[in-house]
Amino acid sequence: MNAPLPGEEEARLARLVRAHDRWRGRDVFNLLPSENALSPTARRYLGSDLAGRYTLPVPSTVDGETVDNSYGGTRYTDQIEALANAAAARLFRARFGSTRPLSGHIAALSVLAPLLPRGAKVLAVPPSLGGYDGYSPDFLGRLLGLEFVPLPAPGWGGELAEASAVDAIRRERPQAVLLGQSFFLFPYPLRAIAEAAHAVGALVLYDASHVLGLVAGHQFQDPIAEGADVMYGSTHKSLPGPQGGLLVTSREDLFQRLDPYLVWRVFDNAHWNRIAALGQTLLELERFGDDYARTAVENAQALGRALSERGLPLAAADRGFTRSHQLHIDRAGLRARWGTGPGALARRWERESIVTDLVARLGTAEAARLGLVPSDMDRLADLMVRAGQKGERVGKTVRAWRHEFRTLRFV
Repeated sequence: MNAPLPGEEEARLARLVRAHDRWRGRDVFNLLPSENALSPTARRYLGSDLAGRYTLPVPSTVDGETVDNSYGGTRYTDQIEALANAAAARLFRARFGSTRPLSGHIAALSVLAPLLPRGAKVLAVPPSLGGYDGYSPDFLGRLLGLEFVPLPAPGWGGELAEASAVDAIRRERPQAVLLGQSFFLFPYPLRAIAEAAHAVGALVLYDASHVLGLVAGHQFQDPIAEGADVMYGSTHKSLPGPQGGLLVTSREDLFQRLDPYLVWRVFDNAHWNRIAALGQTLLELERFGDDYARTAVENAQALGRALSERGLPLAAADRGFTRSHQLHIDRAGLRARWGTGPGALARRWERESIVTDLVARLGTAEAARLGLVPSDMDRLADLMVRAGQKGERVGKTVRAWRHEFRTLRFV
């Protein structure tokens, strides 16, 4: 194989990045429930000088001299982190916050590892019912030596029944009850679950990865106020921040076990350009989070009605489809009515500039960020059905409409 000419691969890389930015940032409607759009200011902070810097404020003794940080030049870095941590605590109505976790999964690791001993029993919604794949015996269970026991749910992504959840807690007597799902339509009966869990000495841990932006905007539930001991999650799904994670709690005893554990165990460099961008996003949500989250939920409900009326089978139609930013396609119904599966349907949509995931979820968070409102959902649903069921080539129409949303509504 001939080596590329000097600069040739750099030019190719530049072309690929520009092409991606045009395609995903301008030419498609993104209905992935796991993605969102950053504000211009947050994007700028990601590319700041912070991207290559360290700070490690861990007091230590070196040659008999007390050192409060292993690195010099951190006078602003540490203030940025403190500001972002305080914003996280305020936004989620908690006393303590950390923006150091590098992702939602690492946030989970950062909570489970220091708080639960090996062999601890954890009740969680299993992946077979729409729970997060990481909470299974083969993944975090095996890594941390935890026993994950299914928390009963009525079906894929469905609501937890209060009575069966409380009964399971009383019967299993776990060390922790872990709430949160990848397929997440409805809030939990959290107060009752927390009361039952605390009565048997269990912690209540709430993985808000998918609904964090809705929690911030008072549109889903208030986990800390309703009894969760720790809430954590991803910062790039319904919360429109950079890829990363955070955790919050109002229990000082738990925070003192969590915060020191992070350094040198889960990570070293927490990527302070990311923390600056996340801090900006959290401050933005203090200004417009309620309106943004309300729009995301109302868009999802309106899109659910519009798609259902046009024959796309959706889960929870009898319960208003959703109270989050997600919609779930009924896989069996899709196969029976349209003769296809969710993966093939997603590929048809992507060909026509509508991006979804391939596992039957739709999400409206980024659409709300762009400025789409419930009255736009009929038009969006019509284009989706024409492309997905009838195979029509609607991409040109989709792209022309998408180009009308050149700036974010919520900034």
